[in-house]
Amino acid sequence: MLPYDLIILGAGAAGLMAAAHQRSRKVLILEHNSRPGAKIAISGGGRCNITNQNLSSSYYLGDPKFVEKVLNRFDNEALIAFLRHHGLEPVVRKECQYFCPDRAQALTDLLLRAAPSVEISYETEIFGAQKPGELFVVETSKGEVYAKKLLIATGGLSYSSVGATGIGYEIAESFGHGIVPLRPALVGLTLQPEQVWMKELSGLSLSVTVQVGRRLLEGDILFAHRGVSGPVLLDASLYWNQGKITVDFLPGRRFKSLFGSSAKTAASQIPLPKRFVKAFFSALALPNIPYRSMREGQKQRLSLLKSYAFAPAGTFGYAKAEVTKGGVATDEIDPETMQSRLVDGLYFAGEVVDVTGRLGGYNFQWAFSSAVVAAKSV
Repeated sequence: MLPYDLIILGAGAAGLMAAAHQRSRKVLILEHNSRPGAKIAISGGGRCNITNQNLSSSYYLGDPKFVEKVLNRFDNEALIAFLRHHGLEPVVRKECQYFCPDRAQALTDLLLRAAPSVEISYETEIFGAQKPGELFVVETSKGEVYAKKLLIATGGLSYSSVGATGIGYEIAESFGHGIVPLRPALVGLTLQPEQVWMKELSGLSLSVTVQVGRRLLEGDILFAHRGVSGPVLLDASLYWNQGKITVDFLPGRRFKSLFGSSAKTAASQIPLPKRFVKAFFSALALPNIPYRSMREGQKQRLSLLKSYAFAPAGTFGYAKAEVTKGGVATDEIDPETMQSRLVDGLYFAGEVVDVTGRLGGYNFQWAFSSAVVAAKSV
């Protein structure tokens, strides 16, 4: 059997986009699911947040120079032009985010149409890969297959419900690549016993600002049975590993101006849902009296509405995480080609690489950009 010119591991966003940019080559995609694009199908409420009007390396966790070089070679405008050329007109929602106009399946179908000659082997488990000579040998549940070049586009550990595994990291390590420690990201955060009052607010959402390290993030926090979630906390999880994060529950408001010299109780003057105010007052042992009647220590505790710091206990885990941060170290990958600096003919694309974006379409953009750079190099 003649070897393939290229074997792509994974029929997700990166793998399918790479295949769509191959011409007159013998290409095989290995996919352990029974269908392609499993993560595409469930993202963005079933409509897939494809990319964002605002694109730069500042929206990513990873080496900014590396990210910028890859994005510049296939940016959001190039992606939109590619989709339109193939008959899909993305729609803008939430001011700056591009989504599929209807079902996310339309994106997967488009990528498959753009790669009509590519062979896909579904329900094929990948066990490992070697390069004993000139060819790569990929070991699968259906036997060994051979290729001149190999692209790892297996994604991360997130969404195990749709078949996510760590095989891409294992193969990269077997070829000598370093793996930046893996963690769930874009995921809710669990709480310490001291913050149990937040769990009592399950279902409540507030507009807040969150500081994590040097990052200041704006958006909605959602209180949940397991902890805290919502867009701003999901973004915060990207930058949080341990230690405290700080929440301003009254963004854009000066604290003391809320109360003035009024004889009204402090709780009645706070412009937040009564349910939240009651829980906050109870958790911080604050009396419901006029602000001017409070002791200095009580006033200081009340001012934590502007700077409530707490250390999360952990995250909701990979099962709830939208992405995996960490991955194949980028100093061992050429950003001009996405080829390994250690093994000739070995390429990487997508989430398996140590580049992770914020919410808003950035991770799909990264998958597509890195895949196109790899595909054109191949």
